[in-house]
Amino acid sequence: MSEFSSWYFSLDANLQIFWGCAIVGSAVFALQAVLTIIGLDSADIDIDANFDGDTMDTGGGLSLFSIRSLVNFFVGFGWAGIGFYKSINSEFVVYLIAIAVGVAFGYMYIFLRRKLKKLEYNGAVDINDALGKEADVYLRIPAEAKGAGKVQISLGGSIFEYPAITNGEEIASGKRIKVVEVIDSKTLLVEEL
Repeated sequence: MSEFSSWYFSLDANLQIFWGCAIVGSAVFALQAVLTIIGLDSADIDIDANFDGDTMDTGGGLSLFSIRSLVNFFVGFGWAGIGFYKSINSEFVVYLIAIAVGVAFGYMYIFLRRKLKKLEYNGAVDINDALGKEADVYLRIPAEAKGAGKVQISLGGSIFEYPAITNGEEIASGKRIKVVEVIDSKTLLVEEL
């Protein structure tokens, strides 16, 4: 028998539970951290608890019972149990504290994950969002669609530059225009304001 197993099996049954949760939870937590750092965490598996057809979904696409929140629960439960086992005489109180700390760890994961999800931003902009918006002419736009100029338009909080044509008179640089149509998904048909 190895030193670890002889040490582990010499512990009180309650300490075996706490140490088992702490060691396994911490090892899985460390593995998840390494996978996150190297970018292999995209397969975050959520296990939904199904109660009469309802899921325990916390909103924002994050399940209450995800693998990661369970791992965080076991880390908090195990280490809190180990930390308080010798200083508190009541096993019941130690278990209550360990469960409370585990739930707090699991909830902290869910809370932080929600906050991080709010920070996610999709930088893709759809040119069709320009329809009906006003913009500034950057390079003059020739009359009667005889060539393309350029406009600068604000979409999604960023400034974009697109080729633009007009069916009317020439539009000089610096003039304000309105987008009336999106042509071939990259060129804007505009009119002067």
